Amino acid sequence: MSSSTTPGLARFNAAGDGSAEAALHEVCASRAWGQALCARRPFATTEALFAASDAAMAELTAADLAEAMAGHPPIGRPKPGDPTSSREQSGMAASSDALRTEMLELNLAYQEKFGHVFLICASGRTGEQMRDAVRNRIDNSPEQEREIVRRELGKINRIRLARMTQTAEGDAA
Repeated sequence: MSSSTTPGLARFNAAGDGSAEAALHEVCASRAWGQALCARRPFATTEALFAASDAAMAELTAADLAEAMAGHPPIGRPKPGDPTSSREQSGMAASSDALRTEMLELNLAYQEKFGHVFLICASGRTGEQMRDAVRNRIDNSPEQEREIVRRELGKINRIRLARMTQTAEGDAA
């Protein structure tokens, strides 16, 4: 990832708080995370933005994490009309019906145990890799899983922030 200042980063730095928070809400549904990043503007580089994102993620409470996770659809079921989720979960697109059914069952079991969707940075992962991850994580304690989710959200946020800061004005995000 680039450590330079990009036109997208310059636009984000210059945006009013309302516009900046709205853009950040598209990255992560946690209001606390978005407010923390807005308060730390301006960012000299994308690396500085990523570092601030990581720091804000580390500060999130369990309630803030729950709010962030609520913005993510289950793996294998991206929100209709949501190109970000569809792009990120593209590894499930070519999966067999059997794998999709298994993933649905695993998602439901995970959600029943932990009270939230199974969250993983799905970018670049195959359907089988995501299935294997949920199988491996379902036996975790809630505390272990909360910290794994925090790390996975951090990875997702970095990918989405990079896209946000690289997107030219007027381009679809």
